[in-house]
Amino acid sequence: MRIARFSIDGNVAFGAVEGDGPDGLVLDIIKGIPYAEFELSGTKVPLSKVRLLPPVLPNKVVAIGRNYAEHAKELGNEVPDVPVAFFKPTTSVIGSGDAIEYPSFSNELHHEAELAVVIGRMCREVPRERVKDVIFGYTCANDVTARDAQKREKQWARAKGFDTSCPLGPWVETDLDPGDLTIQATVNGEQRQLGRTSEMIRSVEDLVVHITEAMTLLPGDVILTGTPAGVGPLHVGDEVAVTIEGIGTLTNKVIKRG
Repeated sequence: MRIARFSIDGNVAFGAVEGDGPDGLVLDIIKGIPYAEFELSGTKVPLSKVRLLPPVLPNKVVAIGRNYAEHAKELGNEVPDVPVAFFKPTTSVIGSGDAIEYPSFSNELHHEAELAVVIGRMCREVPRERVKDVIFGYTCANDVTARDAQKREKQWARAKGFDTSCPLGPWVETDLDPGDLTIQATVNGEQRQLGRTSEMIRSVEDLVVHITEAMTLLPGDVILTGTPAGVGPLHVGDEVAVTIEGIGTLTNKVIKRG
């Protein structure tokens, strides 16, 4: 099931996405919240009549760096012995169709297409055999990065945590095997990144086990699983799209901040 979060007439709701093709999609409004038992209301609205919002509002976004060997290589980095984790704040999260604001402290903004894992229940110290039980679903993500600031500051808080640096969407797909999916990024229609999730050094199961050894994850929290090779520059006016097989396409335009 595809679960979207949207606004219509000033109201925010979740809905199940039904139909095919951009002109045939409708939302069946959900009664309650999707992390618990819910019912479909039967009240349907065309997707074209609503504004899509970030599909979740995470308490935290835990991101993983250098989880594809070719991406580590293209930036001159070694593959780490253990997963490299960092946080992106909730204020970095935007939805499909929202604008990425080019930060004033950077002159080298990069796209990073990623598979995002959405947590469905509170969990800690999750054993490998129970990882599937705590996952709500998957969505597309763009770990937008101020690459020059990342290099200059030697840590990633500002470079990867600035406002609008974490586009998520367009919705969450709850019925998906993440093991071997095509993942790609285009800029102005030109392909920049193309890879498969099977190329990840650490799998989704590995990452959930590793992260929950240290911290509790809450419903709606998001794990970014790393990006394949091909990251590259974004400029004001560019339209960047992240497409993942079985999920859909996340699209954002880059604008000048302020």
